Amino acid sequence: MVGGPGSAPARASPSSAWARSGSAFVRNGRLHVIAHNALGRALHTPMFDSPTTDKGGRPNFARYHFLDPGSRDFFVDWDAGATATVALLRAEAGREPHDRALRELIGELSTLSADFRTMWAAHDVRIRHEGTKRLRHPEVGPLELTYQSLALPVSQRAVHDLSLHTAEPGSTSEERLQLLASLAATAAPVRTTKPTDQLR
Repeated sequence: MVGGPGSAPARASPSSAWARSGSAFVRNGRLHVIAHNALGRALHTPMFDSPTTDKGGRPNFARYHFLDPGSRDFFVDWDAGATATVALLRAEAGREPHDRALRELIGELSTLSADFRTMWAAHDVRIRHEGTKRLRHPEVGPLELTYQSLALPVSQRAVHDLSLHTAEPGSTSEERLQLLASLAATAAPVRTTKPTDQLR
């Protein structure tokens, strides 16, 4: 980021370096992806192309995880990811107990997914998370990535998450991620959500 006039040059934080060289996306409390860079979309192509996206083509991590059977092939550690997904939704339900759209999402998942019902009953709560994620990408093959989730407060209660993914320097996953970035850079521009959609 560029500082204002007269400001000292800022040192790049690990997260800002990741945002430049890795996959980045922003999701809201309901786990809708509301913004992303080109690599963020390319990395999650199966989710963006899934029939579980909403009418505007906006993907949702929870709907993809539990309602698209292909997610079990894409996420190597599906169970761990599903548990984290439910815990994040549980935390949002505590923050926004009167959010009708959130209640409808939870109701849909509870109706259509036995796995979701079981995990929701565990009452696990998670605010942020970080660690290692393994994916089977349809274009570049297996990937092992480090991810970090950072809070982006948008109001007194609403919080969005900036999620960043990168690969270990010198690893096969880094080579594959760079290949995917090259493919994403030459792809046609994709539709992004309207700014007004990003407030919720």
